[in-house]
Amino acid sequence: MTNIKDLIRRIKENELTASRFQKVENKILSVLNFRDFFDVLLTEIMDVFKVPYVWITFIEDCETARMILSSARESELLSERVNLISSSLFKGLLGESPTPVLVNTDLKPYFRMLPESRRYLVRSMAISPITVDGKIIGSINQADSDQGRFDPEFDTSLLEQLAVKVSLCLSNVTAHEKLLFLAYHDPLTGLLNRRVMATILKREFGRAKRYSNFLSVVFIDLDDFKKVNDLHGHDAGDRLLKYVADKLIEMTRETDVVARFAGDEFVIVLPETDLAMASSMLERIRAYFLENPMAYGGSVLSVSISFGAASTEDSRIEDSEELLKAADQKLYSVKQERKQGEPEAPAPYI
Repeated sequence: MTNIKDLIRRIKENELTASRFQKVENKILSVLNFRDFFDVLLTEIMDVFKVPYVWITFIEDCETARMILSSARESELLSERVNLISSSLFKGLLGESPTPVLVNTDLKPYFRMLPESRRYLVRSMAISPITVDGKIIGSINQADSDQGRFDPEFDTSLLEQLAVKVSLCLSNVTAHEKLLFLAYHDPLTGLLNRRVMATILKREFGRAKRYSNFLSVVFIDLDDFKKVNDLHGHDAGDRLLKYVADKLIEMTRETDVVARFAGDEFVIVLPETDLAMASSMLERIRAYFLENPMAYGGSVLSVSISFGAASTEDSRIEDSEELLKAADQKLYSVKQERKQGEPEAPAPYI
């Protein structure tokens, strides 16, 4: 009789556990952006299963992981509950199998998977690898101070089922996010595209006028860029554009907007910045590029930029389109003056 009662109890416990997994799965099925996806996933696992520690581990140098972290950087929960480890360390701990791993002894090697932002009292762990398009990108991790919570003898089939559902949903979210990214960004450089930049500029122009703040716009292009393609090929040209885009992002503020306008032309929108500040910033950027050429194969590709800047300090400018046009005209004038006033220099691309 006792065995029958125990069997019935275990069946009911399994049914309850399965219904809890189903609840988590249903919650994540309708989410189509990274930030909400991981916020919902982590919160639901903690609340539904009463697990004190839940976090995500991503493999470093994984394109999908970088995309997730970039898109979800505004998620406070994810920033506190994420950890990056090397592919070799991940494989050393878990191998290459997607099967969940339960551990409650010899935990020290696994502590390297814990986020550094919080203190964890861990005596047992459940690690469930997650994949995107068949490639393992990391894991969902649960931990408890109770050593018996995740015993290696326990069945992991429901954990594996959840990991599969998470992986499928994550693949859908990734595809959706990629489409959104391409709608707003230049596919080569990753910068905002011209259309989005124009929308942001219009918004910032209205804000500058409303609050009597300065707003500057800078047009940039690469000097003699055509020679790169002619001498080294279009792959070198693409690499150079990406190099310049990355450095522009590094050397501008988070409030600034950097966009690829067309070809080798870039635009930077600088809120709360007057013309003198904008020009000073661009002179520093120009000096940086001259001092830091890009290595490409056995060659060194020097970078020389020209820029034109315009600001709302000019009372004749009445809207964002005129501001952008004024910066473009200034760039054109700068390049014309340089052509007329300087002797022809040797090609800067060696």
